[in-house]
Amino acid sequence: MCGIVGVVSNAPVNQLLYDAMLLLQHRGQDAAGIVTMLERKFFMHKAKGMVRDVFRTRNMRALPGNIGLGQVRYPTAGNADSEEEAQPFYVNAPFGITLVHNGNLTNAHALRAELFSTDHRHTNTESDSEVLLNVLAHELARATQGAPLQLEEIFKAATAVHRRLRGSYAVVSLIAGHGLLVFRDPYGIRPLCLGRSADGAWMAASESVALEGSGFTFERDVAPGEAVFIDLQGQLHARQCAADPVLDPCIFEFVYLARPDSTIDGISVYQARLNLGETLAQRVISTVPPNEIDVIVPIPESSRPSATQLAHLLGIPYREGFVKNRYVGRTFIMPGQGVRKKSVRQKLNVIASEFKGRNVLLVDDSIVRGTTSREIVQMARDAGARKVYMASAAPPVRFPNVYGIDMPTKDELVAHGRSIEEIRQLIGCDALIYQDVDAMKRAVRKAAPAQGGSVPLAGFEASCFDGVYVTGDIDTEAIQRMNGNRPRIEETEEDSSRLVLPNAS
Repeated sequence: MCGIVGVVSNAPVNQLLYDAMLLLQHRGQDAAGIVTMLERKFFMHKAKGMVRDVFRTRNMRALPGNIGLGQVRYPTAGNADSEEEAQPFYVNAPFGITLVHNGNLTNAHALRAELFSTDHRHTNTESDSEVLLNVLAHELARATQGAPLQLEEIFKAATAVHRRLRGSYAVVSLIAGHGLLVFRDPYGIRPLCLGRSADGAWMAASESVALEGSGFTFERDVAPGEAVFIDLQGQLHARQCAADPVLDPCIFEFVYLARPDSTIDGISVYQARLNLGETLAQRVISTVPPNEIDVIVPIPESSRPSATQLAHLLGIPYREGFVKNRYVGRTFIMPGQGVRKKSVRQKLNVIASEFKGRNVLLVDDSIVRGTTSREIVQMARDAGARKVYMASAAPPVRFPNVYGIDMPTKDELVAHGRSIEEIRQLIGCDALIYQDVDAMKRAVRKAAPAQGGSVPLAGFEASCFDGVYVTGDIDTEAIQRMNGNRPRIEETEEDSSRLVLPNAS
């Protein structure tokens, strides 16, 4: 899960990129980078940290040009401590290419060996994004064979890239002297959309909120398997470059990852979360009689729409019982369990009057490792709650994710190999209610428009809930290999600042 953006304009784009990356900051807080182009020359600045900390006035002044791209990084593979693995990545041949990537290649290990032995290209980091860049560069070189780059060769290269890559990838790349190339994996797992401004500028971004917040009008999503090329004159060219594209977007985007004010593949994230609350209400009624619940309290912030709808349908008061410190990062992507536990009480503060003497139903968007849930239940009890029930708007997370979400090992998942009762005991609540997998899929699909895009919605990538990997290339051995390439983080107290704001470094 990263946030990526690219802009083609007739005016300087550095500020537009910066603003869009701020709107995508929730997608990655580890590192940030921007590259712009002026007269075939690239200008780049990237570093570990938040957007506002990485880019100072002097850095922005050193990013001239009317075309560029940027990324906010959230590491799921490689070395999280390496500034070299911050994006964008750059390769000088052919033409000069820079690239940002959101997703995770499931065949990066095989591709890296192939690049060395067959393509004779060198990768200098453990990042799968550098592998992707070199595959693209090699296929562009093969397509042109030393001749000037034409539109047909760009789409020919994109077609070859799709044939070689496996996994999830939304990509924005910049080819020196030519334009912006945008493409998305044949399953549309990670989101990517296009927008246009009143003066004719184009923007590609991970979420529609980045377009709208930057003054662009949402045009459409990039289709699965589609390649879009925007030349230096602002002309857009698009072509389907995958053999059998299928739209199976990641359902965790709608449950947790995306901002509620975004629309992904025609589905309003906010409406999807309201629908999840509606279906969750039926599960709550079958577990805890509504007259035994005094108040419903969301765990900020992704669960609020679901909790609001749940409270409305059950006729139970909705209250804000937790106040979030907005300068502390998300806890489930913290690097170590010790750090994760420590950060919960830094992140949330209790309004004790909403808990004292009451039976409280806490609503969360999902329960991944369970550490945060256990701490929050205890906080509610410490505030005087008589009984504490817990409801999750998502089903149990029982399986590893290999498509760009940091929860890939079974041992880290509280629901793996455990019954609901065993999870309840670990979390320490009086009752535990989970969403049903099929109900979750129906709820999100219900928010989809009746008229689909060029590739209609087939289903959802929901492997962390149902164990079905849509790319068809994942087995136990593949998961173990990818676990070995996870960010190498030592679980120490000193590491606690990596995603803790405002001093992330």
